[in-house]
Amino acid sequence: MLQLFGRHNKAQRVLLLGLDCASPHLIFQQFRDDLPTLHSLMQDGTWGELESSIPCITVPAWASMTSSRDPGVLGIYGFRNRADYSYDALTVANSSAIKEARVWDIIGEDGKQSLVMNVPQTYPVKPINGHLASSFLTPHTGAQFAYPAIFKQEILKIAPHYDFDVRNFRNVERAELLQRLIDLTEIQYRVLEYALTHKDWHFAMHVNIGVDRIHHAFWRYHDPQHRLHEARSPFTNAIRDYYKLVDTWIGRILKQVDEDVTVIIASDHGVKRMDGAIAINEWLWRNGWLVLKNEPDSATTFSHDIVDWSRTKAWSTGGYYGRIFLNVAEREPQGVIAQSDYEKVRDDLAAQIKAIPDDKGQPLNTQVFTPQAIYQEVNHIAPDLMVYFGDLHWRAVGGIGLGQHFTLENDIGPDDANHAPNGMFILRHPHKKGRGCVTSSQLMDIAPTILNLMQIPIPKTMQGHIIEI
Repeated sequence: MLQLFGRHNKAQRVLLLGLDCASPHLIFQQFRDDLPTLHSLMQDGTWGELESSIPCITVPAWASMTSSRDPGVLGIYGFRNRADYSYDALTVANSSAIKEARVWDIIGEDGKQSLVMNVPQTYPVKPINGHLASSFLTPHTGAQFAYPAIFKQEILKIAPHYDFDVRNFRNVERAELLQRLIDLTEIQYRVLEYALTHKDWHFAMHVNIGVDRIHHAFWRYHDPQHRLHEARSPFTNAIRDYYKLVDTWIGRILKQVDEDVTVIIASDHGVKRMDGAIAINEWLWRNGWLVLKNEPDSATTFSHDIVDWSRTKAWSTGGYYGRIFLNVAEREPQGVIAQSDYEKVRDDLAAQIKAIPDDKGQPLNTQVFTPQAIYQEVNHIAPDLMVYFGDLHWRAVGGIGLGQHFTLENDIGPDDANHAPNGMFILRHPHKKGRGCVTSSQLMDIAPTILNLMQIPIPKTMQGHIIEI
């Protein structure tokens, strides 16, 4: 076990309020004067940017934060991951995909209780020492979304219209979506307030998914640099007002917990405008890496059955980042790249992908990662290449037959924003003045920091470091 700092100090109860996708720039700078609760926590606390995982997306970032293990160790590279080396088998990375202990598991082993609310990748529900309500991968309230089971009935009694997310949020009319986001936020925070005051806990954690949803749906109205910006839209202040709502709720919640609680506010990644998308399978096809059985007449969804695998060297899936898979002999069913040529072919493809231009033929400033270079381990089936297009102002789309290698529209519904590689955190200790703004924190630092505050030994396998207060 790692040594604990300050072991002579009293063990703390810890409350972690997660804000999915919350922007350090908005909280620390642009909206700072509109957020009195967060501003107060900053004045007394330690705060700064929080480097996200690679990839910087909800799944696997929250799991990485709460386990202090990187996505390669977790074997989770996004919401959907290859189930095996066939071309079409994918699995959804729900709670069953996480084999590493998360912070509440370790706290429970120490005999302390946790309250876990709306944290990604907690459905299907697993028993904990305490109470848990699952998150947005939960299909509906008819499912068993809480532990213990009776907790579900308590939640529905308080909030009969309780929900986990705004379903299909990209395709909901904007005025309706905004109201539904507000309603979802009010309901979830009201249930959290009840649970904090009616359940025993030493550690409590809640994640607000609404911040992420409002960024993706309303960023064009907020950001003058967005190509679709509307200067006089009724939604100009939608994001600012939502942050103010969240700040008010955090203030209300903090009044319900005693003064001996250490408070952490954290996000899993940040946000930035989306300028467009690279149709990566289109590019692979047009550049000889991907071979189709027939040339498409129009834009179509990519599927394994349209590919001539006997002549294909690479294919991809769309998403906030690009995932490139090579068709390797003795690995994939119809692999064509010899094992001995694997690294050379991979590096050649990486160099070509870095050179893909934007819609105007200009350089994109694309980053390409190999899993072996960024992870402590590479478990399950990782992409052969992981791509951040255009400094994450561009995403990847998997469709083919678009007639060009880029598109200015998202293929799964309107989307104004992509994720940024840095989230944020604020840590306010009840009895110590914080250090103010700090640098070089990473989201895997959160779990060992929590354990240290609670005077619980930190497993040697955790990759993060304690954030000094």
